Amino acid sequence: MSHSLVTMSYIVAAILFILSLSGLSNQETARKGNYYGMLGMAIAIIATTLSASVTVYGILIAALIVGGLIGARAALKVEMTQMPELVAIMHSLVGMAAVLVGYANFMDSTIAITGVEKTIHELEIYIGILIGAVTCSGSVIAFGKLSEKISGKPLLLPGRHWFNLGLLIAVIGLGCVFLKQTEVGDNAIIPLAIMTGIALIFGIHMVMAIGGADMPVVISMLNSYSGWAAAATGFMLSNDLLIVTGALVGSSGAILSYIMCRAMNRNFLSVIAGGFGTASGGEAAAIEGEVQPIDAEETAKLLLEAKNIMIIPGYGMAVAQAQHTVYEITKLLRDKGKKVRFGIHPVAGRMPGHMNVLLAEAKVPYDIVFEMDEINDDFVNVDVSIVIGANDIVNPSALNDPNSPIAGMPVLECWKGETTIVLKRSMASGYAGVGNPLFVLENTRMLFGDANVTMQAVLKALKG
Repeated sequence: MSHSLVTMSYIVAAILFILSLSGLSNQETARKGNYYGMLGMAIAIIATTLSASVTVYGILIAALIVGGLIGARAALKVEMTQMPELVAIMHSLVGMAAVLVGYANFMDSTIAITGVEKTIHELEIYIGILIGAVTCSGSVIAFGKLSEKISGKPLLLPGRHWFNLGLLIAVIGLGCVFLKQTEVGDNAIIPLAIMTGIALIFGIHMVMAIGGADMPVVISMLNSYSGWAAAATGFMLSNDLLIVTGALVGSSGAILSYIMCRAMNRNFLSVIAGGFGTASGGEAAAIEGEVQPIDAEETAKLLLEAKNIMIIPGYGMAVAQAQHTVYEITKLLRDKGKKVRFGIHPVAGRMPGHMNVLLAEAKVPYDIVFEMDEINDDFVNVDVSIVIGANDIVNPSALNDPNSPIAGMPVLECWKGETTIVLKRSMASGYAGVGNPLFVLENTRMLFGDANVTMQAVLKALKG
C-alpha cells in the first residue's frame, strides 16, 4: 500500500475515533460510538499491516492472532461486574507496550539521526518509558484493588508527599544524565533502567495511597495516562495515527477525571499526586444504633403506597446481576402510574458509567436515569428510595464527619425522603471500608439478602 493511501486511511480512522468519542458521550448514541471506534481500529490495523514499513508479516500475523484470541476470550468470559478490573489490566498492557517500544527504539542501531533530532528522539524515548511504566504498575495495583486482591484502604506512608517529590527530582536528574550519556555514546541504558524502576515504584505508591471509594476516578486517570503513553509511542515510531489516538484518549481521560473530581469536591492535582481519597488524620465517628429490618412483602406494600420512587443502584446490583429484575419492577410500577426514577452517582460502581451501562443492558429508558446533580434536591419529595447494593455514595458521613475517608464527597441524600430501603447482603462496610450511619436512621429499613433474589421476591409480591 502506498504512503499516500496509508495516510488517507489514517485520516479516516482518526475521524472515526473522534466520532466514537462523540457518540460515547451520550447514552442514546453510545452503541453507535462503539461501532465507529471498532471500524476506525479495523481500518488502522489493516492500513498499518499493508504499509511499506511492515516487512516481517509472520511475526505480525502471529501477534494479531494471539491478541485477537485473548481479546475475544476476555469479551466472552468476563462478566459485567468484572469490567472495571478488565479495563485496569488493559491499561497496564498499554503502559507495558510503551516501555517495550521505548527500549526497542533505544537499542535500534539502524536509526541514523544526529544533532537536535537525536536529542529530541531520545527525550521521546525517556518520556514514553516514564509514562508507560507509571501506567503499567499503577494499573496493576488498580486491578488488585478492584478485584479485592489488595485492600481498598489507602496506604499512607509517613512523608509520602516528600517521597513522591524525591522520586520526581530523581527522574529529572536521571533524564539529564541519560541525554548527556547518549550524546557521548556512553552506557546510557543504566540511567534509563534506574528511571524505569523509579517510575514503576511511583505508579505503585500513587495508586496504593488512594482509597477504594475513589477508584472510579483512578480508572479514569489511568485511562488518560495510557493515552499519553500511546501518544509517546507514536512519536517514537513516527506514527501520526498513534499520536492522534493517544492524544484523544489522554485528553478525554483527563477531562473526565477533572469532571469527576469536581463532582466529588476533590482537587484534581491531588489525583495526580496520589493523595486522593485520604482522611484528614483523625478517627472517623463510630456508628451507633439499631437497624430496622424489612421483608419483601412490606417493601412491596410501601412501593404500592408511594407515588414518587427513587432507585439508587450500586456495585451490589452489578454483583447480583439484579438490573433485569429491577427493570421489571420499574416497568410494573410505572404501569401503575408511579413516578420512578434512577439516581446515578458519578462514582457508583467501580468505573465511570458502570451503572449506566448496566441499566442500558436491562433496557431501562434513558429518560428516567438522572445524574446526582439533577435529582439530589428532589429527595425531599420522594416517598420511597431503594438503595440497591450501594454504600459509600449514600453515606451521610461524607457531609458531616470531617475525619471520614470520604469527607467532602457529595453523596445522594436519600435520607431526606420519607423512607429509604437499603438492600445489602450484610452489615459489612462498603468498598471504602467506612461505616454508614444511614443504616440506623429512623426512616431507613434494611432488606437483607442477595439483591436479585430479594428483588424477585418484591416483584412477586407486587404482582400478587
